Amino acid sequence: MTATISPSTFDTRILSLPLYEDHHRELAQRLVTWCAEHQDLLAAAGQPEADGLRILHALGDAGWLAFLDGGPDDYRALCLAREALAYRGDLADYAFSIQALAATPIRRFGTDDQRRRYLPGLAAGTLCGAFAVSEESAGSDVAAISLDARETETGWMLNGGKAWVANAGVADVYTVIARTGPGPGAFGLSAFLVPGTTPGLRVEPVPMIAPRAFGHLVFDDCALPREALLGRRGGGFPVAMEVLDRFRMTVGAAALGFARRAADAALARARDRPMLGGKLFDLPTVRAAFADMEVKLDAAALLVARSAWEIDHGGPRYARDSAVAKLYATEVAQEVVDSAVQIFGAAGLVRDSLLERLYRQIRSLRIYEGSSEVQQAVIASAIDPHRTHRGAS
Repeated sequence: MTATISPSTFDTRILSLPLYEDHHRELAQRLVTWCAEHQDLLAAAGQPEADGLRILHALGDAGWLAFLDGGPDDYRALCLAREALAYRGDLADYAFSIQALAATPIRRFGTDDQRRRYLPGLAAGTLCGAFAVSEESAGSDVAAISLDARETETGWMLNGGKAWVANAGVADVYTVIARTGPGPGAFGLSAFLVPGTTPGLRVEPVPMIAPRAFGHLVFDDCALPREALLGRRGGGFPVAMEVLDRFRMTVGAAALGFARRAADAALARARDRPMLGGKLFDLPTVRAAFADMEVKLDAAALLVARSAWEIDHGGPRYARDSAVAKLYATEVAQEVVDSAVQIFGAAGLVRDSLLERLYRQIRSLRIYEGSSEVQQAVIASAIDPHRTHRGAS
C-alpha cells in the first residue's frame, strides 16, 4: 500500500504539493503529535456534553483555537485541523469545528464590542459557541426561515424555534438567524447573538446516532438588547450563506479523516488475519477494495486542498469548489467506511467498536451544512451551459 493509507493521518505526497506551504506541513506534523499525545481525551465519547467541553478546553489551552481572535483566515490550516482531529475522534472534530463555525460570523460581521465580548473566550475554549440556522420546516432552504424577531423599544423579541443545533444546551452564545422584516424570502432575515442564559430560551435535547450535544431551541418572548444584532438589519442571509459556503470544504476534510482512520484499521486487520492459507489482504477481491479506497481518498484529498487553496487566494469560485469538495469527500468517505466494515466482517458490527462508531459518525456529514442534494444544486447552478472549455467561468 502507498502512503495514503498509513498511520500518519495525512498523505505526505499531497501535503508536498504546491497547494500547501511549508507552514501547513509544519502544522500537520504538530497536529499529529498533539493528537497522539492526547488520544485518550480525543477518543472520549461516554458523556458527549461533558467530554466535548473538556476537549474544547484542551483545544483552547493548546492554542488550536487562537486564530478565532484576530488570526488570519487560513482554510487550508482549518481543513488540516479537522482532518487530523476527525482521525482521532468524532467529538474532537465536533468541538473544534462548531467553535470555528460559531466564531466566524462574529469575526466577519461583528462590531468591535461584539468581537471583544466573545472572541477571546471562544479562542481560549472557555466560551462555547453555536450557530443556529435550520428550522424543522426550513433546513437547507434558509430563505424559508420563520423564527420571528420583532423590534421593541429596547431591542428585539424572539419567538419561534430552531432545529438541529450543534452544541445546543452547552453553548454560551448562539448566532441565530431570524426574520425581522416583511421582505420576501431572504430579504427579511437578520442575525443575532443570543447568550445561552437568556430568559425565554429553552433547549430540547435530541439524541443522535453519533452521540453529541445536539438539540432544538425554543424562543418564548426571548428579549434581546439592540446590540444583539449581528451585522446590518436584513443582512442575515448573507451571514448564513457566506459562513456555510466557507465551511463546507472543511466538512469534506473531516470526512477524509474518518475515512482514513477506517482504511487504516481495515488494512491492519487484512494484513494480520489468516485466510485460506495466507492473509486476508492476499485475496484479490480484498486488494481490489483497498485499491478503490486509495483512489477515493486521493481524489477527496485533492478536491479539499483545491477548494481551500481557492478561498485562501481569493478565488471567485470558492463556493462552487467548496460544494464539490464537500459532496465528493462525504459521499466517498461513506463508501470507504462501509468497505472497511465489510473487511472486518462481523467484528465491524460490534456495538461501540471503532468501525461501528465510524459507521454512525460518517453518515451525518452527508447532511450537515447542506445535504449532498443541495451541493449538487449549488454545483449545477455554477455551470455555464455556453462555455467552450473547462476553464470557462
